Amino acid sequence: MTSNNNTTTTTTDSSSASKKTPKKTNLLDPNSIKHLLDETVTEIVTSRGYKEDVRLSNVKLLIGSIIIIIALIAQFYPKKFPQNKDVLIGCIILYIIFNILLQVIIHTKEKNAILFTHPPAGSFKSTGLVVSSKLPKFSDMYTLSISSSDTKSICAGKPVQLTKSVTQWFTKDGILAEGLFWKDVNGLINKYTGESNKSK
Repeated sequence: MTSNNNTTTTTTDSSSASKKTPKKTNLLDPNSIKHLLDETVTEIVTSRGYKEDVRLSNVKLLIGSIIIIIALIAQFYPKKFPQNKDVLIGCIILYIIFNILLQVIIHTKEKNAILFTHPPAGSFKSTGLVVSSKLPKFSDMYTLSISSSDTKSICAGKPVQLTKSVTQWFTKDGILAEGLFWKDVNGLINKYTGESNKSK
C-alpha cells in the first residue's frame, strides 16, 4: 500500500509540476542553476508533508542581528575616543566571538544543507530530513543528498544520494524540465523512506 501511495503521489506531483509556469535560468551561471534546483527541491520535499524546520535559520538571524547591534554601538556610541576606548574594545571582542560562533554553526551544522524539516505531521515512525546539495565549480554534476535530522534515532533512515548532470533537467534555453526533476527527487525521497521502513 505504501508503495502504491508513493507512486500515486509522484505521478500527481510530476503532472502538476508540468502545468506550472516554466522555470528558467541562465545556464552560464552555476549559482543561478543551483539556486533554481535547490528552490524546486524544497518545494518537492515540503509537498510530501515535510514541514520546514527554521530553528537553525532563526538562530543564525539572531546572531546576525546581535553582530549588527554591536557594530552600531561601536559606531554611534556617544563618547569619542579615547573616552569610548573600553566600549570599543568590548565591541571588537564581542564582534569577533559572535562571528566565530556564526561560522562554526555554518560549517558544522549547516554545511551544504538547503533544507531542514520536521517529521511528517502525525508520523511516529520517521524523523525530520536534512536535504543537502552540491554543484561544484566548473562542473555540471549536481548532487542531492537526503539524511535524517536525528541520526541517533531508531527511526532514522540510511542516507541516500543522487548525482546527475544538470543537462538532464534543462532545455538548451535554460527551462527546467520539472516533470523529470520532480520524478528524480521524488524517487530519491521514496528510496530514503524505503530504507527507513526496512529498518523497522
